[in-house]
Amino acid sequence: MRSRELPFGISATYSRSPVSQAFLRDDAEGEMPRRNYALPERDDPGYDRAAARALLEAARVNETQLAERATGYYWGEPRLKPFVEELRLEAERTSDDRMEQLARRFLR
Repeated sequence: MRSRELPFGISATYSRSPVSQAFLRDDAEGEMPRRNYALPERDDPGYDRAAARALLEAARVNETQLAERATGYYWGEPRLKPFVEELRLEAERTSDDRMEQLARRFLR
C-alpha cells in the first residue's frame, strides 16, 4: 500500500492491484450494432436505399459508426448519394428538418 498527499491536506492510501478482467472491455472496438437496421440481404435490389436510410437514421441518434459496420458503407459513400438525395427531398416535404440537415451533410 502507498500513501499519497492530495490537495487541501487530504491523504489517500491506495494499492496497485490488477484490475479484474471483468471490468475491461477488450472487445469494445468490435462492438456489434445495438440497433436492428432492418436491412434486406446485400444482394437485394433495395439494399443500397435501405443502407442510405439506416446511415441517416443512425446519425440522428449518434450511431453512425455502428450503422457503417452494419451496412458496410461509410458516411458519404458516393454510391448511396442518389438515395440520400431522395431522402432529403422526402424530409423537405415532411418538414423533417433534422433528416434534411443530415442528408445535406452526407451529400457534401
